Amino acid sequence: MTQDLAPSVRPAAASPSEPVSGTGGWWRSAVIYQVYVRSFADSDGDGIGDLRGIRERLPYLAELGVDAVWLTPFFASPQADGGYDVADYRAVDPLFGDLSDADDLVREAHRLGLRVIVDIVPNHTSDQHAWFRAALAGREGGPERERYHFRPGRGAAGELPPNDWESVFGGPAWTRTARADGTPGEWYLHLFAPEQPDLNWENQEVREEFESVLRFWLDLGVDGFRIDVAHGMVKAAGLPDIGLSEQAKLIGAQVLPFFDQDGVHEIHRAWRRLLDSYPGERVGVAEAWAPTSERLALYVRPDELHQAFNFQFLTCDWGAAAMRTVIDESLAATRSVGAPTTWVLSNHDVVRHTTRYGGGERGLARARAAALLMLALPGSAYVYQGEELGLPEVVDLPDEVRQDPAFFRGDGQDGTRDGCRVPIPWSGEEAPYGFGPGGSWLPQPEGWAELSVAAQSGDPRSTLELYRSALALRHELPGLGDGEMTWLEAPEGVLAFSRPGLVCTLNTRGEEVGMPVPGRPVLATSALEFTGGTVRIPVDSCVWWAV
Repeated sequence: MTQDLAPSVRPAAASPSEPVSGTGGWWRSAVIYQVYVRSFADSDGDGIGDLRGIRERLPYLAELGVDAVWLTPFFASPQADGGYDVADYRAVDPLFGDLSDADDLVREAHRLGLRVIVDIVPNHTSDQHAWFRAALAGREGGPERERYHFRPGRGAAGELPPNDWESVFGGPAWTRTARADGTPGEWYLHLFAPEQPDLNWENQEVREEFESVLRFWLDLGVDGFRIDVAHGMVKAAGLPDIGLSEQAKLIGAQVLPFFDQDGVHEIHRAWRRLLDSYPGERVGVAEAWAPTSERLALYVRPDELHQAFNFQFLTCDWGAAAMRTVIDESLAATRSVGAPTTWVLSNHDVVRHTTRYGGGERGLARARAAALLMLALPGSAYVYQGEELGLPEVVDLPDEVRQDPAFFRGDGQDGTRDGCRVPIPWSGEEAPYGFGPGGSWLPQPEGWAELSVAAQSGDPRSTLELYRSALALRHELPGLGDGEMTWLEAPEGVLAFSRPGLVCTLNTRGEEVGMPVPGRPVLATSALEFTGGTVRIPVDSCVWWAV
């Protein structure tokens, strides 16, 4: 007997205002949806997503069943790195609207039962920030330059960078300034693009300014912050050489003198005290690359931040053994400090997992299965816009439309981040597929009409309906969200674990596998075949069983 468990009738979703299961704060079990602001929805026809467009689409997110929305930076910025180069932390960039649009968005989200997390960028500012302009205009060694990392160069005439650090985007992490008379001057540190000078967090004025910025947005009503480069704000004393090249490949593999220094934790403790001083369980989420799960757990100790992204899970290869190792290590590390584990498959900086898992039908099948796995694991999950549609990476963007600064500095990151940032399709038969009344800032592929929200809504076999069903069940089943899990015996290449009232099975081997039926199937990514008390689970499939 073959049984198709496509979600033809979606379970009734819990109200977004109702907490998902688990103990303690809302964030411990929350599903948080990442909105890349310029690529979500455009309200004014300029081809760039904006805050009003997001607000108009919030009902879609409430129906999807997520608990919170994370917005990438929408602050005033020259947009040298997609808004992660901030010129004014208290202003909305005109590309995206104004401060009243941000206020309206937060209010509407709260009305719908959704919380709002905004990106804060404390490691660096834009080179157009008033502080950096003052630093360039000020004298060498002057107080304006103490907010950043200015140093004299090495070599007979200071012609060499102060140390051997490399930018994450490629090339040296230092750029030389020119004095008023045009002669070469000091160098400044930028771990990312030259337009993103690193702040000096040993400077008390920097710390006080960011406390004020956080209060500004907390007073407006946001529910927390995703902290960009939370591992990078403190540099090793003396800025020592590393002695190795291709340093971007070492990030997350070892402690570097510019990343994951112990001094960052003092900053996060101060921010936690600030967050706790506000009502409503405001949260801090660390974007932190650390070489081990144990070091990552330091960011979420009880007096530090609430969550940290689990990049070990995101970068894990497809396969039961590798996945089980990452899951075990992640749970053990966060359990040691009493924090929830987070799970994420894609974001705005990595190739979409539909493509990472092989692309085409195989990649989509694996992506759907990985989604059910992620949503069944203990803790909190992050969904990147468009993954609920099964969007693939756009791999054939013409060079002339690319905007990722890493693309233009070829020895840093892979430079392919534009491909996961292409605006998502909402409806219609041709681009821009309902994204807005005009075009889109990056071209959308032909053939995306069948992947649009409108095309997938109501289709029981679509990836969108799979996510909607999984998120509805996550609210309904008391054993999902934060809590315990137990591994079960399973054939090689299969993951099987139990949560209270639920069993999850994932087949990663290259063929279908038979195993005893563990319960009543409630959701599956592929049709199942039953023979007596045995079930045949297809290749690259995941099943939820009620027990």
